[in-house]
Formats: sequence, structure tokens, C-alpha cells
Amino acid sequence: MDVPLWFALIIVGWLGIKLIRPPLWLVAVLLLGGYLLADSLLAPAIHTAVK
Repeated sequence: MDVPLWFALIIVGWLGIKLIRPPLWLVAVLLLGGYLLADSLLAPAIHTAVK
């Protein structure tokens, strides 16, 4: 069964928010920070470290 990545991320995110109940500001900071880091000069270094 093939599940699209965006759908899997939505489900995992929803479950994480429902089960762990982090503050909404923390969720917003993590989402915005990840988005900004993905388009920054640090992106190649992060990609190498994660890979």
C-alpha cells in the first residue's frame, strides 16, 4: 500500500498534537523554523548531516 508523504505527515502530525498536546506556539515555531531552514544556506549542511 502506497501512502503519499504529505498524507502520512498530516496523520503523524495530527496524532502527535492530539496525544502529546504541545502548545500551539511551539508547533508554529517548529513549522516556521523548518520551512525557513529548508530554504536557507544551511540546507546543504543539514541535508548532509541527516543523510
